Amino acid sequence: MRNKEKIHFISIGGSAMHNLALTLHDKGARVTGSDDIIYDPSKSRLEKAGLLPEKFGWFPEKITPDLDAIIVGMHAREDNPELLRAKELGLKIYSYPEYLFEHAKNKKRIVVAGSHGKTTVTSIILHILHRADIDTDYMVGSQLEGFDRMIRLSDTAEYMVIEGDEYPTSPLDPRPKFLHYKPHYTIITGIALDHINKFENWDKYTQQFEKYIHRIEPGGVLVYFEPDKRLQQLSSLRNDIKKIPYNTPPYSVENGTYYLHTPDKKIPLKIFGKHNMQNIEGARKLLEQTGLDSETFYRHIGDFKGASMRLEKIYEDENFTLIRDFAHAPSKVQASVQAVRELYPDRKLYAVLEIHTYSSLNKKFLPEYKDALNTADVAAVFYSPEAIRIKRLEPIEPAFIKQAFNRPDLYVFTDPEDFKKFVYHIDRQNSVILLMSSGHLGGLDIRQIKP
Repeated sequence: MRNKEKIHFISIGGSAMHNLALTLHDKGARVTGSDDIIYDPSKSRLEKAGLLPEKFGWFPEKITPDLDAIIVGMHAREDNPELLRAKELGLKIYSYPEYLFEHAKNKKRIVVAGSHGKTTVTSIILHILHRADIDTDYMVGSQLEGFDRMIRLSDTAEYMVIEGDEYPTSPLDPRPKFLHYKPHYTIITGIALDHINKFENWDKYTQQFEKYIHRIEPGGVLVYFEPDKRLQQLSSLRNDIKKIPYNTPPYSVENGTYYLHTPDKKIPLKIFGKHNMQNIEGARKLLEQTGLDSETFYRHIGDFKGASMRLEKIYEDENFTLIRDFAHAPSKVQASVQAVRELYPDRKLYAVLEIHTYSSLNKKFLPEYKDALNTADVAAVFYSPEAIRIKRLEPIEPAFIKQAFNRPDLYVFTDPEDFKKFVYHIDRQNSVILLMSSGHLGGLDIRQIKP
């Protein structure tokens, strides 16, 4: 990118979009942007850099012929006035993943895909490469300790590590984002139906991963979770790539700590859960294919603390633990609850879930949550009827939620104040609370939960 390149962001306030805007600003580009609403932390970070729009809304007059590029986010609509103006002027328009690929097209691309575990696996890979002093560009979906931003773009790095998801690219491009990245090395962690608003059945959803495998560069590497039957079938699609299966590595839980068993020793870990043991092994197998030896991997994995809001311990003492997790899809919820149960077998486990995505609030999809909360002693679900109305979905009664989760004793809340009272009054003696949501938990103040 040449200095002082002029780039305008349509929908600059998104989590990934504002990180890209800040990164390009730091590299010397002249960055502007628009959005109809921007929340913190994006708002304060953009304001500090002088990139926060003066007014919220869409202003076609911002789109001028001297702009070198337009980057459009998924939040914008196809009839966005600024986007229409950019097309009228014939400006170069990139989606977010297209711009990332443009930067990474001459680098070795490592892409992490799958229905679950993407952020954690990406974070592990970045953590190890960083500790090994291997210069790396990246895009990850969470804030990581030791990294200033969720994105790094340089002129020097040999590798680009990308968290690749299957959600649509932009208002102009319904293809999944990960189809743009053409990896040299990739891992697929598993396939579990998600994004039912975009892929209404298993066949259509699985087809996206089939297309993705066909986008791997010839001679590339596919690392995949072997117990996943769909991945077993898809792994046979290409004969011109290397295929590396992985499984759950040996591990144990001793006195509240997870230990990874290696051929030589047991390594105490700062993260926990069987699914995270699988994430570690998948990351190790992939990095091994890049030439990084297992000894280096094992030397640094013990100090990996996890990604933000991925089974993150907010508070802990001898009687009480509070954990915040991003889990919202059925497979993620079940894995998180089981992980906490395994770590705290003798404590009373309260599993609290907010469902708010299109898939989670869809009556056809809700039965996918069957038994997801059953390893908890007490389980509660919060959802907003207003969110259902906004998404134009069929109304849901609490009784249907209980039936879908296959848990008659499930607490179901639709009023945020009732929900908050329930959580605030949970007994803190010999207990653990697991809060799961990709949203805001109805405005729950986590500070009031701590003793």
